[in-house]
Amino acid sequence: MGTSVTESIPPHPVLEEYYPVQAARQSFVGELFDGAARYYNHIGRMLDLGSGPMYRRQALQRAGLKRGMRLLDVATGTGLVARGAAEVLGDPRRVVGVDPSSGMLREARMALTGPLVRGRAEILPFRSDSFDMLSMGFALRHVEDLEIAFDEYRRVLKPGGRLLLLEVSRPSSRILRWLIRTHFQRILPLLTRISTGSEWAELLMKYYWDTIDRCVPPETILDVLRRNGFVDVKRRVYCGFLSEYVAARGAGAPPAEARLQMNHRIASSAGSMPRNP
Repeated sequence: MGTSVTESIPPHPVLEEYYPVQAARQSFVGELFDGAARYYNHIGRMLDLGSGPMYRRQALQRAGLKRGMRLLDVATGTGLVARGAAEVLGDPRRVVGVDPSSGMLREARMALTGPLVRGRAEILPFRSDSFDMLSMGFALRHVEDLEIAFDEYRRVLKPGGRLLLLEVSRPSSRILRWLIRTHFQRILPLLTRISTGSEWAELLMKYYWDTIDRCVPPETILDVLRRNGFVDVKRRVYCGFLSEYVAARGAGAPPAEARLQMNHRIASSAGSMPRNP
C-alpha cells in the first residue's frame, strides 16, 4: 500500500551529531551554508575536478532544456546549475534562481545577471504555471519534506513542464561506497581545512556524506514524484552514484482533498515568507 499524501517524508532522518531534533534542522542547514558560502565554489572544483560545468549543461539538455524556455533553479546556491542553464538558453534573464541562504545568494550575484530570489523549496514565492522547467542541483537532501517540495514544484511548472533533480546517491557497490565515504569524510575535509581555513567548509563536507549515506532510497523519491502529479518519471545513473531524476508535470490536478491538505501543511511550515504576485 502506498504512503498517504499527508505523511511527512523528510529526505533523511534526524542526524543527531549535527542537530538534536527535526525542528532544528532548517536553522542548522541555513547556518551551515551561510558559513561555507564564500568557499562553496572552491569546494565544488575539488569535488568534480573541473568537470562540473560540462556535466550540468549536458544534464539540463538531456532533461529537455531548450532555447525559449523559462527555468527555475531551486536551491540555486552560488548559481552553478543556473549558469549552465543560462548558457543553454542563451539568455540569463530566462533563468530564475531561488535559495534560502542569503550567503549563497550573495555569491551567486557575483556570477549571475538573472533574477535571484530568497525562498524555500517548500513555499516557492512564484505564481502557479510560471516555468517551462525546474532544476535542483544536489540539494534535494536538504529540503524538509519531499511531499511538500514536490507539490510546490508541480504548482509552479506549466502543464507538461520538465523537472530535473541532480543528486549524489548512495552507491550500491561496497567498494565504491567506501571510496566515496573516505573521500567525503577524510580527504575532502582535510583539503578543505588546509585550503580555506574554514571550519564551516570542513563541516559541510562531512555533513554531505552523512546526508547521502542516510538519504531515502531512489524508489521513494520516484514514488513521491508520481504521487504529486508527475509523469514520465525516470532515474538515470552515471558512474554508479550520480542520479538524474527527470519527469514532466501531468495535465491533471491532484485530488482536491489532497491539495487542501498540502496547502495547509505548506502554510504551517512556511512562517511569514511572502509569495510574489
